[in-house]
Amino acid sequence: MKKRLFKIFTLLLFSFIFLFAAFLVADYLFPLSIQQNKTTQTVIAQDKTPLWRFADSNGIWRYSVNLNEVPDYYLDVLLNYEDRHFYKHIGINPLSLLRATWQNLTNNKIVSGGSTISMQVARLLDPHDRSLTGKLKQIFRTLQLEWHYSKQEILTLYINHAPYGGTIEGIGAASWSYFGKQPKALTRSEAVLLAVLPQAPSRLRPDRYPNRAKLARDKVLDRLAENHVWTPEIINQVRQDEVWVYPRKTPQFAPLLAQRLRQQYPNKDVIHSTIDFSLQYNLEDLASNRKNQLPPKTSLAILVVDHTDMSVKGYVGSADFNDNERFGQVDMISALRSPGSTLKPFIYAMAIDEGMIHSASLLQDVPRINSDYRPTNFDEDFHGPVSAADALKNSLNLPAVQLIELYGPRRFASKLASVGLPLVSAGNDPNISYILGGASLRMDNLVSAYSAFARNGKVSPLRFIQNDQLVEKPLIADGSAWITKEMLVNNNQLAYKTGTSYGYRDAWAIGLNPRYLIGIWVGRPDGSPVVGQYGAVTAVPILQQVNTLLLNKERRLNRALPTVTKPDSVTAEKICWPSGQVLAANDPNCHRQKNAWIFNNMIPPTLDTLNVLKNNIYRSGWINIWVNQYGERVAADCKNAQKKSIALWPIALEEWLLPKERRQSLLPPIDRNCPVFGNDVFSPLIITGILDNQLIKRLPGHQSVTIDLTPQGGAGQKWWFLNGALIARSKDNEKVVLTVEKKGLQHLLLFDESGQIYRIKFTLD
Repeated sequence: MKKRLFKIFTLLLFSFIFLFAAFLVADYLFPLSIQQNKTTQTVIAQDKTPLWRFADSNGIWRYSVNLNEVPDYYLDVLLNYEDRHFYKHIGINPLSLLRATWQNLTNNKIVSGGSTISMQVARLLDPHDRSLTGKLKQIFRTLQLEWHYSKQEILTLYINHAPYGGTIEGIGAASWSYFGKQPKALTRSEAVLLAVLPQAPSRLRPDRYPNRAKLARDKVLDRLAENHVWTPEIINQVRQDEVWVYPRKTPQFAPLLAQRLRQQYPNKDVIHSTIDFSLQYNLEDLASNRKNQLPPKTSLAILVVDHTDMSVKGYVGSADFNDNERFGQVDMISALRSPGSTLKPFIYAMAIDEGMIHSASLLQDVPRINSDYRPTNFDEDFHGPVSAADALKNSLNLPAVQLIELYGPRRFASKLASVGLPLVSAGNDPNISYILGGASLRMDNLVSAYSAFARNGKVSPLRFIQNDQLVEKPLIADGSAWITKEMLVNNNQLAYKTGTSYGYRDAWAIGLNPRYLIGIWVGRPDGSPVVGQYGAVTAVPILQQVNTLLLNKERRLNRALPTVTKPDSVTAEKICWPSGQVLAANDPNCHRQKNAWIFNNMIPPTLDTLNVLKNNIYRSGWINIWVNQYGERVAADCKNAQKKSIALWPIALEEWLLPKERRQSLLPPIDRNCPVFGNDVFSPLIITGILDNQLIKRLPGHQSVTIDLTPQGGAGQKWWFLNGALIARSKDNEKVVLTVEKKGLQHLLLFDESGQIYRIKFTLD
């Protein structure tokens, strides 16, 4: 008897070893892969609300969740209804299989499947037909699951792959699609419904068949009562709830951001963005309403960043993703566009940082000659002497060109590139046109660079997902950043800079309030111009609307706005023009007194233009002269000559100065008995042959008029401009013949090599 039992035991042992070895071989030859069934991608907001989903090739959407992201009572329902012995069996429950087989045979139809949760997962991952071979395949796959994965992992696979009707799989997608909430927020009634729905997802869909769904839910409640899973009070309370769901909807927010993040993180099932869902909703609604006020084929982009941690809170890459006429699927936040004047704050900040200027430094808004590049202001007018603060606030072009020319365009572009703002142009050869939009950039990089004015001179890349690290790169000192921001502040705690590219192709407004950076772009993605569309008119109203939206949000949250204190490196001083330095108010060299912010106690003298510095025929700033006892100007070696210092305005500003401020008034008359000679003798530039504001009539029968013009004074080469166009060059006192055909007001401008400017207006009738 013992020998027989031993033989049976040995046979069973060898059979087990053989079957186990066969299983290992089969497992090696036919591995179970869950990668081919990976969860489809979902981009979610910071509160886990789905923004956009990317379905698989069959259109199926799964939103992957972990077990700790679903209610415990949902798991209680699921396990008690589907597989009470889930944690005890090895994936197959023989008693359940036998019971299901007996029920199916005695009823001549399929009454029960007998499948465990592990077996259902195996079928979901590797579908099979309803045959004996298919069942054996399912059992094999189930054993593989149990061999390679823990019970927790298998249960997680189930809740993320269970069918919920149509193209929805998994409790994550089902919870958002049917109830508009994350699984953790499901009520008990909703949890019971989602536990039973995978049994017959098409027949029990609550959005189509609420009565069927309610009957199925109540059947599960009966099972819970029978097994004493919940108390009778809870079950009766749940039974009273009606089955009501949202109309099925697909998450469709921040589509262009979603595509961007999908490309950046192709292997992430759920991309946890930093987007504020309610803000994103409001921004998309704002953009949709605004597009109807824009010209045809015009789009817009809005980017909102919390600069306290550089997280992106709102991302609207186009006016309407579904509007093909407006190129809605082109992301203008990541597109290369001309920045117009939006780079100007950086050249002012860098110049302050280097001690070249302070906030009230005297700059020159005057016509200029520089090779073939002749920049003008947006309004094609000139303002003469302007402070750095006024020049930046009014976005004057010529002062910014003066600064970048002296600072160096290559150095300027290199510093911006070092903090993540590369400027792209034909040949990538930095030049002075960069400061007026002569290069291309991306809005996201530009907004990131503006963080220097909110983060004490340091620039941080934008953070798009929760796990992005906050990184900082120094651009300027905290004092330079603070002063520049103060120069940009308008009202309502908002500092901003506008920009308009050449030909009205791009309208910009980049704003900064105590918590947020705001980027606004308006234009046509195909680059075609829209006359009359520019930053101050088109982009600023959107910026102000977004800023109001953000400040109202802070008030609703009862959240105090961050405050920034003035750095110790910044002090206030009263300086004088034209020297740009501190003088007593009654000093004769203090022509105009200004309030200035000073960085690191640096009070630099007034800058001149690069052209004048290279060819300084008439010096500006402080000059030393010698005078006799009568105050007349004499040579240094004259008898009783006394040294005197005089502050002179830059020569190019003569036409915009008061008579008493002009060089001819400031320099004393020359003593004929001991005169000064050479470059110290001032010769003002004038035009003869025509008078200012003169009315000129054409001769009868003539379509044009010819005028002989002669320059007087000045020095060296001269350039003649009529209505902004270069019409002639001359030397010394060489005569120029001017032919005018166009009727109306004419603007005549004369430059000379010393930097002097003479301008007159006349009218041709």
